[in-house]
Amino acid sequence: MASDDHRVPDVEWVALKSAFVEYPKGDMIGRVLAYICLSPILIFSGFVTLILFRRDLHTVLFFVGVVGNEFVNLILKHLIAQPRPDHRSTGMIDYGMPSGHSQFIWFFAAYVAYFVFVRLHHINNNTTLEYFWKTTIVFGSFFVAILTSIGRVYLQYHTWQQVACGMLLGIVNGSIWFALVHFAFTPYFPYIASWRISEFMLLRDTTLIPNVLWFEYTNAMRESRTRGRKLVSMKSQ
Repeated sequence: MASDDHRVPDVEWVALKSAFVEYPKGDMIGRVLAYICLSPILIFSGFVTLILFRRDLHTVLFFVGVVGNEFVNLILKHLIAQPRPDHRSTGMIDYGMPSGHSQFIWFFAAYVAYFVFVRLHHINNNTTLEYFWKTTIVFGSFFVAILTSIGRVYLQYHTWQQVACGMLLGIVNGSIWFALVHFAFTPYFPYIASWRISEFMLLRDTTLIPNVLWFEYTNAMRESRTRGRKLVSMKSQ
């Protein structure tokens, strides 16, 4: 009878551990920090979802910056070649300087802070509610960044020096990339949106729209009412 195992005996199988995070058994703090350390994966997935459904040029460039930041981290890890703590081996790249999680999450937090208080400054109505939500978004981003950095040390994936270096690089890279997008690239968004390839991919520029969610909601409701009236009119004929 033929065996159901079709694996080639001479092939070595390696587990994909990019999303694998360990924590001490029974340690609730470690468990919570392990889940928080998965935030870069959730953010990355969120970017892909936003780009597919929103097609906004600023979101696309934000994502490009995130990917570029990751490449910088990989290059630095191979150049510096500093190992992780002796008792921690990930089965992947055993280099820990700088911390990739720390660099990722601090890039994201820094960019979000600039986006909220600089990019959205021109639509600020100085209302208490609006200021509250802006502060909450920025505070939440930095809070997750701090917990992620602490988690990488607590779970013994990195040293404090590796995490601090990742944090510094993330903030610097996020600041530089936001400056490039805001001052150098944004003025060309209307021109880029008019390209044939942009029209084909449904890419759009929403820079001058104060509240995109409200704009899309009102337009969708207006179109729905118009189509509803047409449908009623056709049925009555």
